Amino acid sequence: MPAFLFVTVFLIYPVIDTLRISFFNRNSTEFIGLDNYEYVFTNSTAQSALLNNVLWLVLFTVLAVGLGLLFAVLSGRVRYEAMAKAAVFIPMAISFVAAAVIWRFMYAYAPEGFTQIGLINAAGTGVGLEPIAWLVEHPLPYTDVTLPGPLHTNNFALVAVGVWMWTGFAMVILSAGLKGISTDILEAARVDGAGEWQIFRRIILPVLSPTIAVVATTLVIQALKKFDMVWVMTAGNFETDVVATLMFKQMFNFSDFGRAAALAVVLLAAILPIMLISIRRFRAQEET
Repeated sequence: MPAFLFVTVFLIYPVIDTLRISFFNRNSTEFIGLDNYEYVFTNSTAQSALLNNVLWLVLFTVLAVGLGLLFAVLSGRVRYEAMAKAAVFIPMAISFVAAAVIWRFMYAYAPEGFTQIGLINAAGTGVGLEPIAWLVEHPLPYTDVTLPGPLHTNNFALVAVGVWMWTGFAMVILSAGLKGISTDILEAARVDGAGEWQIFRRIILPVLSPTIAVVATTLVIQALKKFDMVWVMTAGNFETDVVATLMFKQMFNFSDFGRAAALAVVLLAAILPIMLISIRRFRAQEET
């Protein structure tokens, strides 16, 4: 009963009340139906935030899982495995806000004529390249090509920080899965003449597929509810808003609780199926 009351007060009731508020106006005094949801799917700012979340969902997940798998495989083949894994995992030991502050300095840009204090621009100008306002720029670096929608340079710069942080998590989980593969199977494949790529594609990947699915599910949820890193680095400016930052702005900057609640419901609706799939997979693994 205490656990049930706790879940009801702090989880079930807030979800139901948020759903209720999403059908009312900015101060919850007038029922307006689906107007707030119309805003979410028709307003250009909200559409940009949704597309940015899609970019995070695809690019962040694919890169973090891919690099994590690459590091897991390669680090297991060197004598300094522990040191290599520690170097990749260290970013996960830093708080997300601290990492965002660090990378904001890394991306720092100074106008022409001023000393570049950002490491990336300082290194670039040191070899003769022009400095880039990484968190502001819309065109591709060193070109005049302006990318559409969420495909701006600043969004890619933000995703790169997320990948830097979460690759270590993916590497550790996938490395544990690799350790569970019998070396006898791998040696037998080598004796039969299989190359390393064939072993990876026909043995390692199929065996690791459940682990990869778990890691990918975790990263997808992280991508959908991404907030802290984007807020600290850009505050959602320059078309870098995601759903969570736009929800925060609608609630605390514009005091529009109806739109904020609608954005929260949309975010919950996007995450809920993934969480249910993940729970079902965990139960299946426990049964086996």
